[in-house]
Amino acid sequence: MEIDIPEVKAEVAAAFAEYERALVGNDVAVLDRLFLDAPTTIRYGVTENLYGYGEIAAFRAGRPSAGLARTLEKTVITTYGTDMAVAATLFRRDAASGKIGRQMQTWVRTADGWRVAAAHVSVIDDPG
Repeated sequence: MEIDIPEVKAEVAAAFAEYERALVGNDVAVLDRLFLDAPTTIRYGVTENLYGYGEIAAFRAGRPSAGLARTLEKTVITTYGTDMAVAATLFRRDAASGKIGRQMQTWVRTADGWRVAAAHVSVIDDPG
C-alpha cells in the first residue's frame, strides 16, 4: 500500500475543503452528501454521539446556523492506497476563547466520490 499518492491526496484535500466550506456556510445538503449514506457511519461530536447516516442527517438539519466560522490549524491529510484517507485538523472559534477544537475524519472512496465514514469532533482547553 502506498501512502500519500499525490493525485489521491489532492482529491481528498479538495473534498475536505468542500466539507469545510459547507460546514462554515451551513450548507446542509453538501454536508449530507459528503457523509457515507450507511448505517455504519459514525460521528462523535462535542455534545452528541451519532450512529448511522440518518442520525447524522437529523443532527445537521436541526443544528443552529450561527457561530460556525472557524480557523483551521495543522491540517494533516494522509491517504492509504487509493481508497482510504484520514484528515485531522485543529480549529479555533472566536466565541470560544481559550479552547481548541480537534476534528478527525476517515474518508473512503465510493462510486459517487469521497465520503466521510467516521468523524470525531471535540473541544478542549487550549494547551497553549
